[in-house]
Amino acid sequence: AIGNISRLIENKKIEFIKGDILDRPLVERLVKEADVVYHLAAAVGVKLIMESPSESMITNILGSHNVIESCSKNKKLLVLASTSEVYGKSKKFPLKESDDRIYGPTEKVRWNYAESKAIDEMIALAYIRQDKLNAVIIRLFNVVGERQAAFYGMVLPRFVGQALRNEPLTVYGTGKQTRCFSYVGDVAECLSNLPEKKSAFGQVINLGSNEEISILGLAKKVKKIANSKSKIIFIPYKKVEEEYGSGFEDIERRLPDLSKAKKLLGFRQKIRIDEIIRRVVEEKRPTMKNNGHS
Repeated sequence: AIGNISRLIENKKIEFIKGDILDRPLVERLVKEADVVYHLAAAVGVKLIMESPSESMITNILGSHNVIESCSKNKKLLVLASTSEVYGKSKKFPLKESDDRIYGPTEKVRWNYAESKAIDEMIALAYIRQDKLNAVIIRLFNVVGERQAAFYGMVLPRFVGQALRNEPLTVYGTGKQTRCFSYVGDVAECLSNLPEKKSAFGQVINLGSNEEISILGLAKKVKKIANSKSKIIFIPYKKVEEEYGSGFEDIERRLPDLSKAKKLLGFRQKIRIDEIIRRVVEEKRPTMKNNGHS
């Protein structure tokens, strides 16, 4: 949301341009002016992917190609944000960058995002090998923090909002599925230092947390930290499909191997899950009070 960067837009040292990565001339002009390009623009979130699959694929693949090609042509360093979704349903843990990927059938729409981001990676790697593009591909694992929106299906802000409103915390499936949540500040700090890490150029690198927690465990922590009266209820996947549409499929586990991130980027997780939740709760609590919730 534009409100998340309102204070940055007001900073005279920052130039804000509202545009679209599908606008090739605009991308070309802005890349020429840059020293380093951080490509984080994408269609993201289960809800959006399920509702607008064709637009999502076009944005992620054609838009990314515009950025990658412009960086290659203009000899700019590219930091390409990818995702843990590219691993699909792999059962080999922890997930290592060189591991095989396992996806569901093409009629399962939820795989559109994973496929499109994997193609982004392949395009970038092709330019790295063929045209000597300087690029680093970062596979992000569940980056969370203040000001993250719940609208696109992001679980932590959804739980926090429900807890602060004393509404039921809705856990999909059994709640035994696990994720590793990393703090946006830790990730942003690492990415900002990345241009100095020349040994990382040309690499695919996992980035995030390896602090594993079940979704049910996350709901319980949110309830406790928010001091909420909410109940925790379970929503069967059949009901979830009614909300997101047929083709929804969940992933049971996501646990990254962070060896390369530690070695090549010097990454260390500083903020752990309890503190992450506390920060999100404290950021959202005033908003809830303003809307009439205690």
